[in-house]
Amino acid sequence: MRYIKTGLICLILLFVFIEIANSAPVRIPIPKITVGVDEAKKPSDVSLALEILALLSIITLAPAIIMMVTSFIRILIVFSFISRALATQQMPPMQILTSLALFLTFFIMSPTLNEMNKNALQPYLKREIDVGTFYKRAITPLRKFMFKQTRKKDIALFIHLGRLKRPKNRDEVPTYVLIPAFMLSELTTAFKIGILIFIPFIIIDLVVASTLMSMGMIMLPPVMISLPLKIVLFVLVDGWHLITYSMVRSFH
Repeated sequence: MRYIKTGLICLILLFVFIEIANSAPVRIPIPKITVGVDEAKKPSDVSLALEILALLSIITLAPAIIMMVTSFIRILIVFSFISRALATQQMPPMQILTSLALFLTFFIMSPTLNEMNKNALQPYLKREIDVGTFYKRAITPLRKFMFKQTRKKDIALFIHLGRLKRPKNRDEVPTYVLIPAFMLSELTTAFKIGILIFIPFIIIDLVVASTLMSMGMIMLPPVMISLPLKIVLFVLVDGWHLITYSMVRSFH
């Protein structure tokens, strides 16, 4: 549990530092780092070394932590459904879709990041609060965001699996229970949106296949005819605009 909190603190700092670039300049002290290998003389030295090793491991997993507690999961899965529904192979490339999903994630999470920066990071940098208070203030808006997107049945599932006492309010729901419940809800919502995206393109495939079959053109692959039609339909309805608008609105 201690290392989970440390990882979330690293994630919070990563998010909020992005917002600092747009705010008034704040002097952040840069520590002097020295690397050396000495023999551990006390048990506390061994404990400190293990904590540093665990912290470095958590920092390595920071990208995964970002995906776990933000809107990135839903956006990327929906974009993947669009690519598969259009059947355009690698167009647009997955790197572009991932980059777009990342920037949309920062756009959607900006109110949460601003609140974390104002109530947690700035007082901490001014040494007005300690690390424990910083964590509590920073995790509160993030938990608020996750609760809005998480289904109650998913939270109840992990509380049941963990054999925990039924919480009376949101404050009693542990963060390590909320995060997997949030991820499960995001997967469910993303697949629901993906099904709605697939329906019109499936209809086009069925119509084209039936038309070619009735004309006796059995050797002509239906995808050669349906692919241009699907792209034209997607462009005419301004598909990327509609998808982006719907994705952002789904988080409000």
